Order: sequence, then C-alpha cells, then structure tokens
Amino acid sequence: MELQDKVVVVTGAGGGIGEAMVRRFATEAPKGIVVADIDGEAAERVAAEVGGTAIVVDVANEADNQRMIALAEDTYGPVDLLCLNAGIATGGGVDAPNEAWQRTWDVNVMSHVYGARAVLPSMLAREAGYLLHTASAAGLLTNLGAAPYSVTKHAVVALAEWLAITHGDEGLRVSALCPQFVDTPMLDSLTDVGEGFHDFATSTAKSPAEVADVVVEGLREERFLILPHPEVAGYFTNKATDYDRWIAGMRKLQRTLT
Repeated sequence: MELQDKVVVVTGAGGGIGEAMVRRFATEAPKGIVVADIDGEAAERVAAEVGGTAIVVDVANEADNQRMIALAEDTYGPVDLLCLNAGIATGGGVDAPNEAWQRTWDVNVMSHVYGARAVLPSMLAREAGYLLHTASAAGLLTNLGAAPYSVTKHAVVALAEWLAITHGDEGLRVSALCPQFVDTPMLDSLTDVGEGFHDFATSTAKSPAEVADVVVEGLREERFLILPHPEVAGYFTNKATDYDRWIAGMRKLQRTLT
C-alpha cells in the first residue's frame, strides 16, 4: 500500500509508536489522518502538527470505535488503513489481579476486535482496505515477567492471522507489527523484572521513529509480519523448529537477566 491520498486512522496516536506512525505517514501525503487517543490533549497536539483530525477514544469501548470510524468517513471518506495501535503494558504472572487481566484483555485485544468490526463492512464491500495490528515480539515469543501482556499480544497476532486468512480473498490486507523493545514509557513497565533484563532491553531498543520507518516499508510491501527488529524472525524460527529447546533457552535467559 502506498499512503498517498489514503484515509488513515491510528489509535493510541498521542504518543509512542502511534505518534511516530502519524508523523511518518503525514510525509507520504495521505488524504487525511485521524489521530485517536484516550488523552485528548495529546491527540489534539499531534493532529495539529500534521494537519489531521483528533478524537478522544477509549478503544476498549465498542461505541467509541464506531464513532471513530464514522468521524473518519464523514471527514475524509472511506478508511483505507486502520492502525489498531493502542495498548497497555501489564506485568506480573497469573497472580496479577483479575481487574488487571480484564483491562489488559479489553485494551490489547477487544479493541482490535471492535476496530475491525467497525471498518470491515466498508472495506469488504469495496474489496479494499488494510488493517495494521500493533502486537509485539511478545506475541510471537514471550515477555519475561509479563504474563497478561504476553498472552494478549499472542491473541492479537492470532486475530490478525485469522483476518488475513478469512478475508484475504476479499481484498483485505493485514499486517501484524511485532517490535521487540521500543524506547517509549511502556518500556520500563515491561522490563521491571530485574536490572539485567532492563539493561538488555534498553540496549536493544529502537526509537519510535525507526519503527515507523519500518512500518511504511512493510505496508508498501504488504508483509504480514512487520519486524522492526529483524532478529525476531530468527528467534521465531528457532522456537518453531525446536520448541522444547527454545523454552529451555528462555529459562536460561530468565536466570541470567533477572
């Protein structure tokens, strides 16, 4: 997909990867960009700087997702690219509170269901449209010390895969963005399991702008997996080739870094 003259919606666009994608997309001369975020001031700031339209959205609320797509269509026309990017980082294990598990599920997974549900009828009717799901390398591998995050990001990859298979012959294109560590405020909460792990994460972290550049390349090539950290493909291959050995290796990494 080339972004010129396209209508784009990005959730979680008030900061981090979402903001970086909006800024990078704006350089491609789209027809219009809707900047959606639960933080209205942040959304307004980013939208003003790129000439887009801001909207306050709680992505865990289905009605908000419907309202977001309606605004985009009313303002610019049918949505060509929906970037389901909003997410939260929740650490802990299975003993994390039920409320934390549920909120993580609602924000990290159901928001993707609600967003797709809102935009799919138009895309399928036109036999054209693109869904970009921000997952994580944790959705292909796992994240030490963060069970709710890892589980929900696996679910995002599964949903993106299902949509690509189910509707690919109807003109829908789908990508799953799976970065490893990115230099955003979320990084600290995902690596709060030991100084060694945090140091490893920060030393390998990409900037949001670097991720956004890779996203534009991935959309242009219409790749399902968009991997800002190319080494993730190797880890994923090793996991698939010998799962037991991979799990043993992750245990060793956990002992070393935590």
